[in-house]
Amino acid sequence: MMNRTRNNSTQVKYKKSGPNNQGRNNSRPGLKPSSLDPTRLVKNAVQDTATEYRSDRLIGQLPISAKLRQNLEKKGFERPTEIQDRTLEALLQGRDILGIAQTGTGKTGAFLVPIIEELLHRPVNPFALVVVPTRELATQVEEEFKSMSKGLGLYSACFIGGTNINRDLQSLRRHSHVVIGTPGRLLDLVNRRALDLGRFKTLVLDEFDRMLDMGFIRDVNRILDGMHQRRHTMLFSATLDQTQQSLIRDILHNPVTVKVSTADGTGDLIDQDIIRLKSGEDKFKVLQELLSREDFKKVLLFEETKHRVSKLCVKLNKAGIAADQIHGNKSQNARQSALNAFKQGRIRVLVATDVASRGLDISDVSHVINYQVPQTHDSYIHRIGRTGRAGKTGKALTFVA
Repeated sequence: MMNRTRNNSTQVKYKKSGPNNQGRNNSRPGLKPSSLDPTRLVKNAVQDTATEYRSDRLIGQLPISAKLRQNLEKKGFERPTEIQDRTLEALLQGRDILGIAQTGTGKTGAFLVPIIEELLHRPVNPFALVVVPTRELATQVEEEFKSMSKGLGLYSACFIGGTNINRDLQSLRRHSHVVIGTPGRLLDLVNRRALDLGRFKTLVLDEFDRMLDMGFIRDVNRILDGMHQRRHTMLFSATLDQTQQSLIRDILHNPVTVKVSTADGTGDLIDQDIIRLKSGEDKFKVLQELLSREDFKKVLLFEETKHRVSKLCVKLNKAGIAADQIHGNKSQNARQSALNAFKQGRIRVLVATDVASRGLDISDVSHVINYQVPQTHDSYIHRIGRTGRAGKTGKALTFVA
């Protein structure tokens, strides 16, 4: 759903790179060189020519229950976003959906609103299973569900790695209409005979392009095989990998396809550029100089490995730059604490692996910086999608040797 407020930050120009040394990466030994062409990472924001989608209907005019409309309005939503507007009726009719939309366009609301509406008419328990690739996205989806369903008598549970499994087992003794989780923890609970996938009627795969990649496909197939009563399936992501089309056809039945973005596009409100290092130039000193500027107010800084994230975070703090880190080796409490500190402005820089590039809703990120050239263009798209959200202009910079 779209908030009423909109801010546009002033556009900052960086020195544009020349055509020399294209394709080279500033990677060090031990890191696989990126094949990504740096020229694809340079693009001016086109906010002056971009047409912002504006629905013809207000939240109060949507064909959903009055109490749900009231909750959405209390959250500050005025009109549905494009992905929500174009999928709502089809989802209320029970149609399978393939939704492709840039990050920050309201995909979570697109699938939660029809789920809540269905539960208000038929409070089946359990009803919907929402599977996401990261712990942070899982907790974020549950927070959204709770706020949208406040006072409606609907309950949820969230199961993610890095938390106490005994607490999860205890939670499963209580009834939940919606279960949200990451594949590994969900299947752990299935193996313990604590979670029965056969009872769920609706499945949501959020950020499905990653859910269906080589790291998750086996887990996803196990979840699909266990959902014997599945009647409704929704796939949402910011990108569409053409190599996954056959899998998508197997998962969805006669789906409605809604594309709000191109498969390889990036946000129009993001000013993208590269920082080409000179021979012998100290990259960290260049980073320090950037972070000393007033407009670098809230910076998400990506590195390629957990070790490099930790090392870079330590260097930043030693240099007097308030930073924290999130990656797969951190406990869930540590990751959530770092994320909250970043959201609340207690730190200015969050250093992360790609665990922070998927689906996280962090408002007012002024800059995304790639300390190395990302391994893939899809990874790049998801990373920079953390800025330039909700009508605000963002900046994305990538270091290139």
